[in-house]
Amino acid sequence: MSKLTTHYNPRLTPQSEPIPGSNQVANSAGGYAWAVDDWARMQRFLILGTDGGTYYISEKKLTVDNAESVRRCLATDGPRAVKLIREISVEGRAAKQEPTLFALAMVCGTPTDPSVTKLAWSVFPEIVRTGTHLFTFINFLKAFCGWGRSKRNAIANWYLSKDVEALGYQVTKYQQRNGYTHYDALRLSHPKTKSVGHNNLFKWIKSQYKEGFEVIGTDVLPTSVQAFEAVRCIQSAKDAVGIINHFGKKISWEMIPTEFIGEAIVWQALLPNLPLTAMIRNLGRMTANGAIKPMSLESQWVINALTNEEWIKKARVHPIQMLSAMAVYSQGHGARGNLAWKPVSQITDALDEGFYLSFGNVEPANKRTLVGLDVSSSMGCELVGVPGLSCAIGGAAMSMVTARSESQYQVMGFSDDLVDLNITPKMRLDDIVQKTRRMNFGRTDCALPMMHAGSVGIDVDTFIIYTDNETWAIRPHPSQALDQYRQKRGIDARLIVVAMAANPFTIANPNDPGMLDCIGFDTATPNVISNFSAGRI
Repeated sequence: MSKLTTHYNPRLTPQSEPIPGSNQVANSAGGYAWAVDDWARMQRFLILGTDGGTYYISEKKLTVDNAESVRRCLATDGPRAVKLIREISVEGRAAKQEPTLFALAMVCGTPTDPSVTKLAWSVFPEIVRTGTHLFTFINFLKAFCGWGRSKRNAIANWYLSKDVEALGYQVTKYQQRNGYTHYDALRLSHPKTKSVGHNNLFKWIKSQYKEGFEVIGTDVLPTSVQAFEAVRCIQSAKDAVGIINHFGKKISWEMIPTEFIGEAIVWQALLPNLPLTAMIRNLGRMTANGAIKPMSLESQWVINALTNEEWIKKARVHPIQMLSAMAVYSQGHGARGNLAWKPVSQITDALDEGFYLSFGNVEPANKRTLVGLDVSSSMGCELVGVPGLSCAIGGAAMSMVTARSESQYQVMGFSDDLVDLNITPKMRLDDIVQKTRRMNFGRTDCALPMMHAGSVGIDVDTFIIYTDNETWAIRPHPSQALDQYRQKRGIDARLIVVAMAANPFTIANPNDPGMLDCIGFDTATPNVISNFSAGRI
């Protein structure tokens, strides 16, 4: 009889069993956790996506399950779902636009309340901002419905609502994606307007893809189209530089013929007017071909751009773009191909600073904070489908935001053991990336940070755990470990669980107001963490 509590103990339950009296569900690793509601899962999907799946869940199953969550949210409260889609897209909270475009296509293409459909189409221009977005949306939309009047009108209005010069830039920069061209979009939508400029541009687009259409003189076309036509005639890299200098911002690097795009002088001419996101993606290329050199005017331009918070915000540069660029650039070679370069150290520093700037200002909580970084096997999967960037590396990078904003903190890595990562605010992100890559991966025990703090007598106000919530060790559940810590130390400690994968689980007890579940690499997360830790929310 003395063994009864070893079989049934609501205060000390192995993670491989549900806590008695709770509504925990089995996670994918054989442990138990709480299921997040559909709204939380929809938000995870919109921000983290499902590219590559997770360690335990295939991409197909993860996508299907998340799509069904979105569908249920639409059925429950369509306006709220549309508002969430818009907010995440417009505020630049997600690294990739595909999930928000997919969700918007679901709303626009699924029979629902007409007022919800109308609301979705009203935010369409705010979410579908570029030609790439348009083609991706059309590709998604065809999975949900055919072409009706509302769809044709919305696509037509996308073209007609833009100033003809701005539209000309979109048409020449984003010529085709996902099997669609602007000719296809015009053929499907039939935009009608009295604008001579728009009609001339539409005629030019059609003439590029099909014979028999009227050939329009370049003098009546937008400047970007004139630049596009001029580039077609160049015979050398020197000619390309002349065209770039003449047209300035109206020419994009995608217009340059392949045989000249590798030349340093071409990139040096492009650089002053290169959009920030394009510049970040091409740092390795520009360094490899000599367009960027140490102590050059070009390198100083890049450094200034990467550390300009206003430019970063305006360009909607996401922290993952900065982190991925830094991880690739600092190693001196790409994830694919043979391109190699010697990194300019000041540019690596600028990428490091730009990463923190992309989150905006983070107000410190001024609380004693212990960060637990899950480095178990399942955290080795790709974060938002970015090659070479694992969930563990992403969590380590986000922990640096805490290290730079809080004066009292400790960052520890755990799987089935716990180690001090010795992270300091003076460390560069590339050092953190390499340190995390060298970690030994094992099984997952998310209770370790609280158990460790209790056993060695560390006073902690807030525990932050970066994890995929696939915990399954024999020790007590993380929520029970937190309760034990509170009782032992007499501190009403809080627990913030930062989800690094779009699965439906959380180790945060939803019935405990001192626990919070939030999403990794949502640009809003660092301030949410700080505000919850400080008791401001």
